[in-house]
Amino acid sequence: MLFVRERFIVVETETKLPVNVGLFVTCLADLMRPQVAFAAVALLERAGCRVRVPRQQSCCGQPALNSGDRASTIDIARNVIQSFDPDDYVVVPSGSCADTLINKYPALFRHDMQWAGRAQNLSDKTWELTSFLTEKLKFSLDDVSYSGVCTYHDSCSGLRELGIQKQPRTLLSSVKGLTLSEMEDSNVCCGFGGLFSVKYPDISGRIVSDKCGQIVQTDADTVLGGDLGCLLNIAGRLRREGKNIKVFHIAEVLAGMANGPAIGEAERES
Repeated sequence: MLFVRERFIVVETETKLPVNVGLFVTCLADLMRPQVAFAAVALLERAGCRVRVPRQQSCCGQPALNSGDRASTIDIARNVIQSFDPDDYVVVPSGSCADTLINKYPALFRHDMQWAGRAQNLSDKTWELTSFLTEKLKFSLDDVSYSGVCTYHDSCSGLRELGIQKQPRTLLSSVKGLTLSEMEDSNVCCGFGGLFSVKYPDISGRIVSDKCGQIVQTDADTVLGGDLGCLLNIAGRLRREGKNIKVFHIAEVLAGMANGPAIGEAERES
């Protein structure tokens, strides 16, 4: 992966016991928006974690699983399980990938005596980023600001499989200068759905077009979310429709790293 490199950084908590966390970067962050992973690292370190990013990690296997390629999914999952064996916790800046590790892996290996326990162990210690910060670490933001009106898109996997809804909003409520304007049907799919958008492009396009219409109605200047796949889809449609609305992963705003080009925007010339 382009982003990953072995690293150990210790930021001690008040109890002098840093939490050992392995960061699962995700393919889309690695290839399309590495800043999401860097923002996740910054947040975890600020919360008192020792962060490790294993070089050998790869895709979570969700595309292969959704395609019915069970053999490839199992090979990928075994690599992920081994990669994060040393860590006390595994944190994922994506509800979709987190759901795969938490819910799909145990089911995948339920009849495999050699790997069932290891898959369950990974599941038990894996958290989506905003859930880990709010529920496990009780982390509160300090001196983070973002000037703008934001609306938040709830991704399908994070919301329905992991119950991720209040957690990001709790964190955003502490960001100075940020106003949250909720869109209608914030919990409705954006139309991406991984392979769904490839197999059914017309339906996917209509769904994301409806989503962007609801975003525009909020008068927000920024869209936030916790799944990069959804955000890339939304950003692409907004650009094609000529809408001047920025799109960021929530980690970028929370880490104070949303002062550069938004998702889908061209890099600024130096």
